[in-house]
Amino acid sequence: MQIHELLLHILPVVIFSFIIGLEVRAYLTKFHENDARVFFGTTRTYAFLGILGFILYEIEPKNFSLFIVGFLSITFLYSILYKKMLDTDKNSILLYIVSIIVYSFGPLIGIFPLWISALIFVLVIFLLNSKNRILTFHPKINIYELETFGKIILLSAVVLPLLPTNNNIPYLGISLYKIWLTVVVISTISYISYLVQKYIFPSKGVLLTGILGGAYSSTATTVVLSKKAQAVQDTNMFTSSIISATFMMYLRLLIIAAIFNLEVLKVVATPYIVFALITLIISFVYYKKATNETSKIETEDRNPLELGTAFVFAILFIVTMFITNFVVNNYGTTGLNILSFIIGMTDIDPFILALLTGKYNIDAAAVASAMLIATGSNNILKAVYAVWFGKKKAVSSAFWLIFLGVATIGSGIYI
Repeated sequence: MQIHELLLHILPVVIFSFIIGLEVRAYLTKFHENDARVFFGTTRTYAFLGILGFILYEIEPKNFSLFIVGFLSITFLYSILYKKMLDTDKNSILLYIVSIIVYSFGPLIGIFPLWISALIFVLVIFLLNSKNRILTFHPKINIYELETFGKIILLSAVVLPLLPTNNNIPYLGISLYKIWLTVVVISTISYISYLVQKYIFPSKGVLLTGILGGAYSSTATTVVLSKKAQAVQDTNMFTSSIISATFMMYLRLLIIAAIFNLEVLKVVATPYIVFALITLIISFVYYKKATNETSKIETEDRNPLELGTAFVFAILFIVTMFITNFVVNNYGTTGLNILSFIIGMTDIDPFILALLTGKYNIDAAAVASAMLIATGSNNILKAVYAVWFGKKKAVSSAFWLIFLGVATIGSGIYI
């Protein structure tokens, strides 16, 4: 290896090791100020560990024999130190793990692209510096949610690649791989919004409830806000929030179209953006009219990544695709538009995804028209919910939802 290559190799090792040593010093000062004597060193020690790992790897880069000897020696020394730590009621091996990571930077940078070592370096710094935040966040975590999330990761990262991508299901013209991919994508979008609502903004203002809830489920958010509106005198903020949830619905459908069908996106982009801008204007007007809103809203949303929910969504997606295919083949675009209006009165996500991913004897404009009609119909459903649950306090919300619903349906018919 040339001298300049060795320099390019050792420089990041020294820099990463030294900065982690500084972070370890800060960590010990903050959390173990009186116990530093029972730990490994800090800045210089970690820098030397990185250099040692680099030297032992470069001497014997093929079979790692010297590097392994060094690893075992560090482990032996730490085991002696660990016994001393146990005498002082300290049983963490965190800094041992950090020291081994630092020691391994030499071969990591030599074997893998630099960005991998850089990513590991950033993660180590972040985790060392986030103890308080992790301790604060940990009690809020529902263990069942973590278990569910792990199962979904298994199904998406292990099962999804194993599903056939070419063998389409008869009559549907779509593979099992694409069906499950749609489930994973829509669940992930909903799950991110769910996590933000529950853990980052568990007790939030009215307007923020509409914005975050709209990304998860604008219909459910409209119901929650309409119920809450009955208890206040000034409902302008609630109207602003409900319309904001509808804005997020338009934005969400745009993103889904961009992911699954660019041809349809080209058709629906303009009307969806126009209606999104209209909802923003309406929401802003009512926000400015509202008095200072100090109340907080607690929401109890159901985890959208529960396995049962995911499988039900997959079944609804397949059933909706069968129905859509049957209607298109037998009744054409007129039948599809009627079906879109009817399904819009329920959960539109499976239907929208069926439209975007299916292979039908219609063009992109017909698919876009059906999407818009279903979206408008769903707005009318939300207007009904608003009046039903909010009574007179939600009349203004219902009016604008009906306006948006009729206008969206009209744009779908016009296309």
